Amino acid sequence: MRLLLVEDHARFAHFVREGLEKEGFTVDLVETGAAADAAVSAVRYDAIILDLGLPDEDGVDVLKGWRDRGEETPVLILTARDGVEDRVRGLNSGGDDYLLKPFDMNELVARVRALLRRPGGALGLVLNAGNVAFDTTAREVRIDEQPISISRREMAVLEQLMRRSGRVVPKDVLEDKIYGFDEEVSSNSVEVHVSRLRKRLTNAGADVAVHTLRGVGYLLADGND
Repeated sequence: MRLLLVEDHARFAHFVREGLEKEGFTVDLVETGAAADAAVSAVRYDAIILDLGLPDEDGVDVLKGWRDRGEETPVLILTARDGVEDRVRGLNSGGDDYLLKPFDMNELVARVRALLRRPGGALGLVLNAGNVAFDTTAREVRIDEQPISISRREMAVLEQLMRRSGRVVPKDVLEDKIYGFDEEVSSNSVEVHVSRLRKRLTNAGADVAVHTLRGVGYLLADGND
């Protein structure tokens, strides 16, 4: 899952970003409303975390602009403004949830996941494909009820494949979901993660496998296909 974090306080922003990445999210960080507009125009995010006190414009105005243009990505407002009128204004401007600073990182993660589980959201609690189960809350993969060791990148690839089980996932879609825009991506990065994931699934006795359709993408399907 790829998130956009809009926060101009550098130390706080990196703390939040690091906490979210530890939970398996890919996070792009921007500091201004203008940069947030550019990011939303370029990338399809699963959710946005938006601070209201931005240096170039009010976060509420940024949010209203997105909603006026038809941008439907769920937005969690993150701010130190604690007045009731501030919360009402933010929610009425198109915010989906509101979290006051300071906060516990576990609550932020839980609220983001709750947003992604809403109707039309991107996140289910547990994904299943054959004998493979992926608990998106615990970030744990099990095969025949036995947990397997898996890297964060491989888990991100598996999650995208399981969400589209039986359908082809283009390589560029995987790149878009598992890498932020400030990360260097080599030409064969996705292939390397897919290859390692394929071996892990096979060695653990999975009855589904990752199939490569050259020039098209990847498919999670029956291991005998």
